[in-house]
Amino acid sequence: MITHASPASLNPVLRVAPAAPAEAAAHFRASLAFHADVSDVAAALAAGGDPGFVVVDSRSTESWDQGHIPGAVHLPTALIPEQAGRLLDLSVPVVTYCWGPGCNGATRAALALAELGYRVKELLGGFEYWAREGFAYDTWQGPARREPDPLTAPVEGECGC
Repeated sequence: MITHASPASLNPVLRVAPAAPAEAAAHFRASLAFHADVSDVAAALAAGGDPGFVVVDSRSTESWDQGHIPGAVHLPTALIPEQAGRLLDLSVPVVTYCWGPGCNGATRAALALAELGYRVKELLGGFEYWAREGFAYDTWQGPARREPDPLTAPVEGECGC
């Protein structure tokens, strides 16, 4: 008698069963407590007034000069222990970023700030996705903006997510 393996045993997606809905909801809620989306940060900053958070660029001075989010505080990760108290208010949440998804500098900065008592989120995609989505940024030469990458930025009036 020939028996067929169940599709779940052959399928790498289902080899480990999905979490129960309540567990999944708790996980994704927690993820949103730790991460911020580039589009959401851009919208909050563009709304005018106090967005209720400060953006921190954790990269080197050379990287900062190439381009950074307007209004961001430049605080390289290595300098956080000695300078965060002078540059940041403990009562204001912080959103950290570095180059992009291939860099964990924002994660290291977020950890350093959390250990100092700051409430912190990490910007998903970092500066790379800020620029790729077509948001304005500042350079040592002045303001700049790139055309949105159609693979990352939604068509106007549509949300890709």
